[in-house]
Amino acid sequence: MPSFDIVSKTDLAEVENAVQGVTREIGTRFDFKGSHCTVERKEALITINADDDQKLRQVQDLLKVYITRRKLDAGCLEFKDEQKASGNSRRQEVVVKQGIDQTLAKRIVKDIKDSKLKVQVSIQGDELRVTGKKRDELQEAIAFVKGLKIEQPLQFVNFRD
Repeated sequence: MPSFDIVSKTDLAEVENAVQGVTREIGTRFDFKGSHCTVERKEALITINADDDQKLRQVQDLLKVYITRRKLDAGCLEFKDEQKASGNSRRQEVVVKQGIDQTLAKRIVKDIKDSKLKVQVSIQGDELRVTGKKRDELQEAIAFVKGLKIEQPLQFVNFRD
């Protein structure tokens, strides 16, 4: 029976390259001269430290641009609430999304079942397995899921006949 998996994986090596690019640009740009702006990554968590709100917004934009340049979807970044740090500086944590959480998985399963497509969807940990009798039905399911307004980037992998 043909099947495929819906996953959401982000290449952390490319994220690290993007963070290093942002750090290099902060060091060379004139408007960041003398500021104490930093971007650090630990596993799937990026921490931005900036002098003020304006510099924090600029670093956020730089991070999105560099993520996009590395051929990743900027939707994989989840910006948490900014916090006040020492003095007048700001700190913000950015989570790199990995895997499909339960609420999103249940929403996708419900939407596929409501569409009356002749496929079965099962949740397997942080990914979804879609099975059907024909390859065409699976391709319709892929097109349907791509048509949903989901902010998180999804990949369709492990296509088997």
